[in-house]
Amino acid sequence: MTDKLTVSVLGTGIMGAAMARNLARAGHTVRAWNRTRAKAEPLSADGAFVADTPAEAVQGADVVLTMLYDGPAALDVMRAAAPALRSGAAWVQSTTAGIDAIADLAAFAREHDLVFYDAPVLGTRRPAEAGQLTVLAAGPVEGRGTVTPVFDAVGARTVWTGEDGGAGTATRLKLVANSWVLAVTNAAGEVLALSKALDVDPQRFFEVIDGGPLDMGYLRAKTGLVLGDQLSPAQFAVVTAAKDARLIVEAGERYGVRLDVAEASAERFERAAAQGHGDEDMAAAYFASFDEKGTAEE
Repeated sequence: MTDKLTVSVLGTGIMGAAMARNLARAGHTVRAWNRTRAKAEPLSADGAFVADTPAEAVQGADVVLTMLYDGPAALDVMRAAAPALRSGAAWVQSTTAGIDAIADLAAFAREHDLVFYDAPVLGTRRPAEAGQLTVLAAGPVEGRGTVTPVFDAVGARTVWTGEDGGAGTATRLKLVANSWVLAVTNAAGEVLALSKALDVDPQRFFEVIDGGPLDMGYLRAKTGLVLGDQLSPAQFAVVTAAKDARLIVEAGERYGVRLDVAEASAERFERAAAQGHGDEDMAAAYFASFDEKGTAEE
């Protein structure tokens, strides 16, 4: 089998557009679709075919890659694509869908004779654009030769978690990783908010932790976006972070684990979105510490 494939990318938001672009640059034939066509249209300059419907996008595809908002959205789009899906094609499902949704998506794959790969990714806009994502993947060994060129085009590393994509082992690992990412993001925002409230220069905090075990690049990256007023364009949007936080909380509830930090994170993201920061980088959860006017709450 040639390693040059026809790949359909369904969902070309922050992550999907970057992935589609890197697939095209790797020499694959890319057929892209997005619910708002204007978001997919720029990909035509990279050689991608922009389709009007999901069914048109998946025509002749060796691999269908979904990067949509959530599990139900992925299922709805794949149902719309169903008439044109090729039997035996691989489905790389990269949406952070949650544990319950993965079972429904895998069932759809079986019904339509698709080879299902649960393959969420770790990373935000910059690593996505650079093709440096980490792909977490589960799916049958037979058939990995087809999807490996896709993973290689969008990511720097692939971590295989199992042979049954429907078991959701990759999604489970993604939720665990995201629980840490979202907690750190909110902690970074609260450090800045408390610094402001107490009239402490945030740089003094960074001096205190500099080079020690409490220091970390991600903390500096997220606080830098707030301090530098660089929240747009988003590396990963507040509304999507809120959705992921809720999936983490739901997973904990399902398995009898109380996740107070994840619950608080979801509430902070939702509050920031309600204040008008939904499309900004998730570091904008910082604003959830203040009232709607951006001043410290009394």
